[in-house]
Amino acid sequence: MASIIVLFELEPDRAIGPDGVEPVVVAVHAAGADPEVPEDPLPRTLCGLDTDAMEHSHYRPAGPGEPWYPPALHEQRCPQCEAGLHTL
Repeated sequence: MASIIVLFELEPDRAIGPDGVEPVVVAVHAAGADPEVPEDPLPRTLCGLDTDAMEHSHYRPAGPGEPWYPPALHEQRCPQCEAGLHTL
């Protein structure tokens, strides 16, 4: 897998967050990039969830050593996806 796509699992039945603008992120997941369409994720996250219902974050680490997830969402990162990234 050449690159990953960072995806947001959003709170179901709630289109917008408490401030009325942003969605509520339940978890941050990682999926492999589709080799034919590199901007799209593969059908499953590294933890095995379906990516269809998730929102593409368009997040990219700023440089080497940066986390794979947006730093502000440290508490929402998926531990299974993170473990999967360490095995790549």
